Amino acid sequence: MPRSYRSRGRYLAYAVQGLILLNVGYSLWIWDIFLALVGMFGFFLTTVPYIVSRRAEICMPWEVNLLIALSLYLHVAGHISDYYVVFAPYYDKIAHFVSSITISVLGFVLVLLVDRYSGLRLTRPMIVFFIVISTMGLGALWEIYEYLFDTLFATALQHGLDDTMTDLIFDLFGAVIIAAVGNFYLRRLTKEEITALFLKPGTKKEL
Repeated sequence: MPRSYRSRGRYLAYAVQGLILLNVGYSLWIWDIFLALVGMFGFFLTTVPYIVSRRAEICMPWEVNLLIALSLYLHVAGHISDYYVVFAPYYDKIAHFVSSITISVLGFVLVLLVDRYSGLRLTRPMIVFFIVISTMGLGALWEIYEYLFDTLFATALQHGLDDTMTDLIFDLFGAVIIAAVGNFYLRRLTKEEITALFLKPGTKKEL
């Protein structure tokens, strides 16, 4: 992949991180400290891949970093800029879909790393199943978070059973798409070849 293409990709991820900081600045401008803290926490999560890459042999492609930043931006802006309400119900569904794609990709990477560095030897169906079930599990936890947030802070993140179930269906769509893509590559490449895409060059198999 050309260096200029990778550089443009990294800058795109940085730009999305900048949008999160703009939302934080807006929260401080209107003196909503709680939302500012929510935004700062979201921004911190976008920096985790960079922190991990400095301390471990893992090196996420810029596309994954962009997905992480975009997912967090959608949720931060949904809270701070009230997009969840302004663009209801479509904004929430888009946010869930993008987040499920991101979580599924991270789940795929995680299970490949576990397979590489542990005594487990996971089969292709096991990996595909893990991608779907882990994404759906985290999607369910997110719905619990929205319920608790609405209960404690009198917000309106959830709009009844239909809204919750539609969110979970969008989570499932995202998980199935990445599971299908993962299955496609696992049929054509070895697990070691795919895992190498997420590791620094020359990384040994041992921890």
